[in-house]
Amino acid sequence: MKTIRTLALIPAPPARVWAVLTDFEAYAEWNPLNIKASGEARAGGKIRTTFVNPAGKPGATVTQTVTLTTFEPERALAWSGRVPLLFHGTHHFTLTPEGEGTRLLHGEDMGGLIAMTFSDAMLTDKFVPWYDAVNRALAARVKGAR
Repeated sequence: MKTIRTLALIPAPPARVWAVLTDFEAYAEWNPLNIKASGEARAGGKIRTTFVNPAGKPGATVTQTVTLTTFEPERALAWSGRVPLLFHGTHHFTLTPEGEGTRLLHGEDMGGLIAMTFSDAMLTDKFVPWYDAVNRALAARVKGAR
């Protein structure tokens, strides 16, 4: 299993962060990694998403329908997708109140034949910057949503 973990402190309460994270239709307006999404914001909901492929050529994207596997309002959101044998991944966000803000743990757990080819250095160099960019964009979006 390959893992990505990023942390951020967002100066807004979890309720505001949650509202932005679960407004899938608006992802195209702010999210640099998941550039398009639509679907049901509920446990077990199906989300059609297009995301940048950090391991691919510049501009490469993947479109996939994922399932919301964790949906705990204002606490945790995760979706899972798979291509049998080749790839399975769970992309997740955990929100923890911290003072007047929110500590965000954002990452992904990946497995399958494709993920096995990803070195730790590749994850750090090619994937983590995209996840950090999402964290910054999420903070900016939340700030603008006051």
